[in-house]
Amino acid sequence: MELLWFKSSYSGNEGANCVEIAETAEAVLVRDSKDLTGPHLAFSPAAWQSFLTYAAATAAVPD
Repeated sequence: MELLWFKSSYSGNEGANCVEIAETAEAVLVRDSKDLTGPHLAFSPAAWQSFLTYAAATAAVPD
């Protein structure tokens, strides 16, 4: 199965200094966009949702 990797639209087109994610039924995968063939991290969907909730709640508000 080929994975569909994507990055945030907030990343822009300034190069490859981003993380990308891919979703499967069992996991959310995260990789460094500078190393497309390198290793990735795998999180359960519940763990990923907890991370997103925490990140949104603690995000810095721009001045």
